[in-house]
Parts: sequence; structure tokens; C-alpha cells
Amino acid sequence: MSRIVIDSEKCKACYLCIDECPKKLIKISNKTNKLGEKIVEFEDRNGECLGCAMCAMRCPDMAIKEVYKG
Repeated sequence: MSRIVIDSEKCKACYLCIDECPKKLIKISNKTNKLGEKIVEFEDRNGECLGCAMCAMRCPDMAIKEVYKG
């Protein structure tokens, strides 16, 4: 099973990762960054994450890391 970790300090709320996730597991959060923008959050309650890391590759701020959890 894979998952991602989003660094809220690096997230600049561009939302590019939301469109990249094939399973639509990334959404806009109610939390804000230091600029007052709503950041993104990862929600995978059913273990659907493919571990493709497309979101991490698309993130211009390198705020997303894929973590393999076997």
C-alpha cells in the first residue's frame, strides 16, 4: 500500500496535484498556508492510492512525497 505526504509549509495552493491524481484522493483542505491560501490534503481511507507519484511529479514546489508502506 502506498500513500503520499504533503508538506503544508511548501504547498502554495496551486491545486495542480488535484487534477493529476487518477483516484481523486487529493482535495482542497480547510487548512491554510502562511499566505492564507487553502492547501491540499490527501485522503485515502480505503487504500486506493496507486503510488504512481503523478501528483509529486506535477507539484512545482516539491511539496509532495510518495511513501511506500508495504
